[in-house]
Amino acid sequence: MTQEDRLNRTLPFLLHVATAITGLIDAISYLALGHVFTANMTGNVVFLAFAVAGAPGLSVTRSLTALIAFLIGALIGGRVATRFSGLLKPNWVTTALTVESALLLTATLVAINFHDSSGSPFRLYSIIVLTASAMGIRNSTVRKMAIPDLTTTVLTLTLTGLAADSGLAGGASPRWRRRLLAVLLMFAGAALGTLLLRHSLVLPLATSTLLSICCVAISMKDLHSEGSRIQKI
Repeated sequence: MTQEDRLNRTLPFLLHVATAITGLIDAISYLALGHVFTANMTGNVVFLAFAVAGAPGLSVTRSLTALIAFLIGALIGGRVATRFSGLLKPNWVTTALTVESALLLTATLVAINFHDSSGSPFRLYSIIVLTASAMGIRNSTVRKMAIPDLTTTVLTLTLTGLAADSGLAGGASPRWRRRLLAVLLMFAGAALGTLLLRHSLVLPLATSTLLSICCVAISMKDLHSEGSRIQKI
């Protein structure tokens, strides 16, 4: 297997893991941070509109904070991609994943002894900012990678592709395994996050951090392998 083939297999694997992380983060933010999404900005914008219109149980401040933090993270991720994308692909991907892991780790530490959204406002908003920024960095990185059907946060087009491109619709069902796996991993991540939240907020955040660190390690391995190949050339 060539190095290029290995990268083409590794990157989708990393994005599938990232999709599971998104499920965890969505469970954390919605269930423990006061009905706000810090990964799924489509849902968050809708929540913001509901809050502006006076819907109970939602907060303009929380949703707006998540949106702004996400945009800042996306800006950072875009800058990282622009700066490093001319080098080895694993280089800028590894850098972005490392920053995401660091933010999630910080959020995990902040969440120690944090009970619910009615607790310390500073800690609540810190976790919102940290997780939303991490997801913004991830999303801008994934966008630059442009791997079909693996956005890691939005499943609408993935589900549409499963149906619209299926044999029943007269299509050839391209990449149906990749699409289906993304849906299942998002579901599994959200379910796992919900179960872990029964014990504490730290557990699902720590799980997200661990998975993100694993992605960094895999990406670093590819970076080292690609660098060694170039040196031999």
